[in-house]
Amino acid sequence: MTTPFTHLASACVIAATAALPAIAQTSTVTDSRIAHSQDRVAGDSALDERLAQDWGLQAEDWARYRRLMQGPLGVHSPNLDPLTALGIEARTEDERRRYAELQVQVEALRVEKLLAYQRAYDAAWKRLFPTLQPVMPASAGGFVAASGVPSRLAVFVKDDCPPCEQRVRQLQAAGTAFDLYLVGSRQNDAQIRQWAAKAGIDPAKVRARTITLNHDSGRWLSLGLQGALPVTVREVDGQWQHW
Repeated sequence: MTTPFTHLASACVIAATAALPAIAQTSTVTDSRIAHSQDRVAGDSALDERLAQDWGLQAEDWARYRRLMQGPLGVHSPNLDPLTALGIEARTEDERRRYAELQVQVEALRVEKLLAYQRAYDAAWKRLFPTLQPVMPASAGGFVAASGVPSRLAVFVKDDCPPCEQRVRQLQAAGTAFDLYLVGSRQNDAQIRQWAAKAGIDPAKVRARTITLNHDSGRWLSLGLQGALPVTVREVDGQWQHW
């Protein structure tokens, strides 16, 4: 004999059975999200470990650097490298000395690589374009002085500037070695070569690197110096001064 309770029980069984696929699907999605989150955490941890090793730091140093850059230091100086940030916020004199020594070692290696690449660049230019005036790559030029390599005279000029051309002619006539930076060149090598030809720069001096031709690439603004172009500066005791 069938009762109302029998029908109710059967309905509950059917409803529960129908809900099983949805429950299983929800469980699968949750497990997938957990696995993805774990993979991401593991990937971030491995990346942090590699970055710390690149800077000669321990895991705890890197973790502290990350925390520092999330605070006021990161707001005021968002582009600080790890060693500078940790050195500025050193808690003891020993810490400050350790970070300073690490930074000197890292900078020395960077400059060595930069100069090695510059030598390869010069050799490639002479081999491929022996009669063409070379334009220095944006990462090179006279602005490696802050890393310990003595700087030369830097001359900032612009197009349609007779005083700029006159200044360059004077320096060249005096036999002065200098690095020329064309402001507003927009990485156009042809433009800077045309400027050099108009100013009478000797191609032989460019090939010998007595004079180098460079795109400004924002350097003029980065120096924060005042005055109309042309401007001639040299680094003195870590400061760029008019010359």
